[in-house]
Amino acid sequence: MAILKKIGLILLGALVLIQFIRPEKNQSTVNPDQQLTSRYPIPDSVNTILQKACMDCHSNNSHYPWYASVQPIAWWLDEHIRDGKKHLNFDEYTHRSLRYQFHKMEETIEMVKTEEMPLPSYTWTHTEARLTKAERIAITQWAQSVMDTMKQRYPADSLVKPRKS
Repeated sequence: MAILKKIGLILLGALVLIQFIRPEKNQSTVNPDQQLTSRYPIPDSVNTILQKACMDCHSNNSHYPWYASVQPIAWWLDEHIRDGKKHLNFDEYTHRSLRYQFHKMEETIEMVKTEEMPLPSYTWTHTEARLTKAERIAITQWAQSVMDTMKQRYPADSLVKPRKS
């Protein structure tokens, strides 16, 4: 029994120690010229959906729940945010190539339609981020409108790679 007590104390000590190793919070100044909204309008209804279901992981400013200060949960959240921003960051959207921008709207449509986004691991703890069918339709229609706007503004070869013959 003494060995179990020692193991328990070591684990407790490790748990206390890791509380002092914290990832940097995802909160930074945003360049308004790089934000998606600088070129493509987002209707208020869609913006509300994006704010509740997407922006914590796909922007430069996340809203953290109370448990984000507890390790190892903070590390797990940090990894989700880093991965989300790697795939799509609405705050740095226009800083990327037109092909990237166009493709990310295609991916947004696909991932929202197939219910891959928002991630189930996010909606477990953020129940308000669960999207209704109507919200999914609103996001996909908005993303399609962004793509349509891009098609009107830019040459087709700047939006997609030409197919090899």
